Amino acid sequence: MKVVFVGPSLPDAAQLRAADITIRPPAIQGDIRRAIDEGYSRIGLVDGGFEYQPPVWHKEILYGLSIGVRIYGSSSMGALRAAECEDFGMIGIGTVFDGFKTGKLIDDADVALLHGPEELGYPALTVPLVNVIATLDALHENGSVPSAQREILEISARNIFYKERTWGKIVCDSGLGTDLLPLLNRGMVDVKRQDARQLLAAMQRASDDPSKETPAWQLNLPAF
Repeated sequence: MKVVFVGPSLPDAAQLRAADITIRPPAIQGDIRRAIDEGYSRIGLVDGGFEYQPPVWHKEILYGLSIGVRIYGSSSMGALRAAECEDFGMIGIGTVFDGFKTGKLIDDADVALLHGPEELGYPALTVPLVNVIATLDALHENGSVPSAQREILEISARNIFYKERTWGKIVCDSGLGTDLLPLLNRGMVDVKRQDARQLLAAMQRASDDPSKETPAWQLNLPAF
């Protein structure tokens, strides 16, 4: 059995998933443990709640890994937890995971965005920093944005609170003029979506058989 916790990173996940993958909303503390208890042997974590809800607990991930459950992470909360739990067997996928693993990304807020509710398809109201960086990198590589402008725009984006970070505010605060705005909107690279699709593909390829591997570490269980 396979399940993926996903929301704003890939709002149309239910239409893109394989038939054997269950889609659930972004995970909060206890959801991973609950999925393990329900018998899921392959779990994908993309999006997760935070700020007003307790986030996914590392210990519930480690519990699953300790009993042979394969747990994948990408894009957002999943990429962050995968970078933190990779040494224990969690499987990280995608560019955002690589950023956290290598230290290029260090802040939880780098993947955060303000979005609408599930009922409306999680519409994005702001731009996550990881998408800003991916977009600026792509536009710089194709010659559309010179190095100096690219650096100014990234600094501008990093200085904006994630709930207020839009392309319009990034450009306004940069002092570079509004002429760049259509280019940035048109050239937007949604790296969180790309990573989430990679996770779905990896889980589709994965065998559903329980792992027989015994980890080299031992989990000390708390009282759940």
